[in-house]
Amino acid sequence: MSTGSAAPGRGGGPLTGVLVADFSRVLAGPYATMLLADLGAEVVKVESPGGDETRTWMPPTRGETSTYYLGVNRNKRSISLDLREEEDASAARELAHRADVVIENLRPGALAKFGLDFDSVAAANPGVVYASISGFGSGAGRHVPGYDLMVQAISGLMSLTGDPEGEPYRAGISVFDVMAGNHATIGILAALRHRDATGHGQHVEVNLLSSALSGLVNHSSAYLAGGTVPYRMGNAHPSVFPYEPLPTADRDLIVAAANDGQFRRLCEVLGIPETADDPRFAHNQDRTAHRAELRPLLVERLAARGATEWFDALVDARVPAAPINTIDGGFALAEHFGLDPVVQVGEGERAVPMARHPIAFSTTPARYELPPPELDEHGPELRKWLATPRTSDAAREAFGRGTGGLR
Repeated sequence: MSTGSAAPGRGGGPLTGVLVADFSRVLAGPYATMLLADLGAEVVKVESPGGDETRTWMPPTRGETSTYYLGVNRNKRSISLDLREEEDASAARELAHRADVVIENLRPGALAKFGLDFDSVAAANPGVVYASISGFGSGAGRHVPGYDLMVQAISGLMSLTGDPEGEPYRAGISVFDVMAGNHATIGILAALRHRDATGHGQHVEVNLLSSALSGLVNHSSAYLAGGTVPYRMGNAHPSVFPYEPLPTADRDLIVAAANDGQFRRLCEVLGIPETADDPRFAHNQDRTAHRAELRPLLVERLAARGATEWFDALVDARVPAAPINTIDGGFALAEHFGLDPVVQVGEGERAVPMARHPIAFSTTPARYELPPPELDEHGPELRKWLATPRTSDAAREAFGRGTGGLR
């Protein structure tokens, strides 16, 4: 079911025909809307006159454009609107009233004065799926800024990351922004399914702290179900051994023998098959309890060869293992495995190499048509479209694409 005057979207993705009004910025929201756009949704990125902050987050750059911005904004159209100006605010409301999905990650309540909060939009567009992403929810935590680094600290993740004798560390990416973006995408898709069945839209709320506490999985369960507050263990795992980097002749190698069969095969490859029969190491709980005795035995054998040799030998024996690569090595290995990890988005001088959408569809593959837009790149045609009656032929042809444009 579509809330606008129906016109098919371009391409043949599973979300073709879904119009997304994207009032989000920085990472969590733009990541979610990029995932939706890859799958065929028509995403209109609404930016302030200054543009999304990530346009200025550099280095690194590609040409003069921030690679941070490029990484989460493909397949979108940009319009710059100053919501303090009534003409622009009116255009923003018209966009929200036509949309199937509205997504925002501003301070909770910030859009109400422009008539762009959920209640106001839903009054004119009752089928809308309205997604809000915040740091700490729309209740008592609404006044707290929602930065990923803050959530890594507050949630407990940083207390689990780093050397046991050292200081807490943040994760190398904004992990909870990405997680919240994924959760928002899941919520939007579920709400669209409900709307298709009932005709009713709803408000989907995601906050970084809830995403974090859910995403801490076994550590959250250790506290809630086991009464245990986990602590920092470096690269070791609290419940499994070996499941960490181990030194080889040239560099560390991840070894993750998480069950008895894998451990026995590991011992066979290392040339110490008798170790698997030692009662101290017979089962995972035994190996975890006696990790201090077992680790030196494994390290002694691993010192005989380099990480790449051990990786090949262990994987051939169905023992999980992995070299510790830099990002270029990660892409190279994905290419070696035939995953085609890099796609070209756009054409000619505007083409941008980007990471492939992570989900493969047998019938409706992801699309990579529009490079990340320049600020207000599509503003003129979007303003013309928003000023045109929704049901007219002119609206259907606002982008000169027949029935392949917005509605």
